[in-house]
Amino acid sequence: MVDQLKTTRIIIIGGGITGLSAAHRLSELHRDENCRLDISLIEARDRLGGVIHTVKQDGFLIDAGPDNFVTAKPWALALARRLGLESEVLTTNEAYRRALVVRRGKLMPIPEGFLLMAPTRFMPMITTPLFSIAGKIRMAMDIFLPASSANNDESLASFVTRRFGRQALDRVVQPLISGIYTARPERLSLRATMPRFLDLETKYGSVIRGMRCEGKKQKTTGSGARYGMFVTFRDGLQTLICALRDRLNHVSFRLNERVVRVAKKAHGSPSAPWSVELEDGTCLEADGVIITGPSRHAARLLTGVDKPLAEQLSAVQYASSAVVHLAYRREQVGHPLDAFGCVVPVTEPYNIIAASFSSVKYEGRAPEGHVLLRAFMGGALHPDMMQRDDEGLITAARHDLDHLLGITAPPLLAMVHRWPDSMAQYDVGHLDRVAAVRRLIGNHKGLQLGGNGFEGVGLPDCVRAGERAAQDLLADLSA
Repeated sequence: MVDQLKTTRIIIIGGGITGLSAAHRLSELHRDENCRLDISLIEARDRLGGVIHTVKQDGFLIDAGPDNFVTAKPWALALARRLGLESEVLTTNEAYRRALVVRRGKLMPIPEGFLLMAPTRFMPMITTPLFSIAGKIRMAMDIFLPASSANNDESLASFVTRRFGRQALDRVVQPLISGIYTARPERLSLRATMPRFLDLETKYGSVIRGMRCEGKKQKTTGSGARYGMFVTFRDGLQTLICALRDRLNHVSFRLNERVVRVAKKAHGSPSAPWSVELEDGTCLEADGVIITGPSRHAARLLTGVDKPLAEQLSAVQYASSAVVHLAYRREQVGHPLDAFGCVVPVTEPYNIIAASFSSVKYEGRAPEGHVLLRAFMGGALHPDMMQRDDEGLITAARHDLDHLLGITAPPLLAMVHRWPDSMAQYDVGHLDRVAAVRRLIGNHKGLQLGGNGFEGVGLPDCVRAGERAAQDLLADLSA
């Protein structure tokens, strides 16, 4: 009889992509016919998806948070395939797979073959006006410099200046990386974010030599990043959220409810070992709990459970950001928009971190004869921008893009989306903190954590974090 089955109650806190991935993976992995899973997912907002949110207005398709993900990290694409979404995957426009960078108030192409941190092709580097002759020579010295024998974690700024010099950092690497992590290069852990470059130095003695050797195995085109690896969905990233919710019709979704405390009951208690208290005073019992979202939020919830764990979690810093969307008729924008967007060095006197030409990057983002632009603002380098109201952010974004792109008219549409405390900052030593958190979590059967505060900030990383939390929880509960 079904009602005689043992029921395992699991509560997931947070309805972003991490929480939804955890719920989905729990359902996929659960195979015990003698036990029924009762999954509740609690979300403080009135919708699921977290920073993933797609808006359709006046013929424009707007992803309010991230607008794509990389396939080089396989977890998001694998999830999409299991959900039957493979036919909805949309790749970037092959004609404009390059990026621009601001230099002395003008947009200049990032040299072909410059991949995030290092050049892989000589001729584009020789001919680009982006660097001085001295700067180019300094970058080429990477080929002859000895590798570091320490193999320790170090900051992005330290590594780049050590291997390639200050010009490489200031004019290209810093703006490219800030467009991903919105972080200070002097604090960003290279081992936690891009360990490949440290590994290339160790293996080949030179990053350039290593990238050229490995590039022979895999053709690289474009500049700034491997844009062929970026994909989205035809109707925006919320397609993934909707598919997950439809698949999880057996999950109890509790929206507009905020968790204020997670408590662990005394050993040997006859009831479920975990208690989750809501803001309205309701207490829910659970055999297992998965907490997703910002690490500092998890720290507040777990202070009464494990103070050292809460201290480690609260030490992970976060930056806030905003995305300003602006739409125009094509003839109102003077720039040819022959790239996917631009990045802005912190040394340049602008308000924005970067801009994406959304309607160039992916089809279906704007009506015929129109363009849709995204400006990124705030982050660790420009935290003061978040003090401005929406009109102030729009004015600041328009000031920059009018100048850089030759825009001659007010926007047809202007929209602001704010994401407070959304970007985890992986400072040097971050992986040691993550290891400490993992050890402390091991002391609490039935408790798991997931989110972008641990081992990756992108959408695929968050999918992996949720799925890992689900797998570890089931293994823990069955032990």
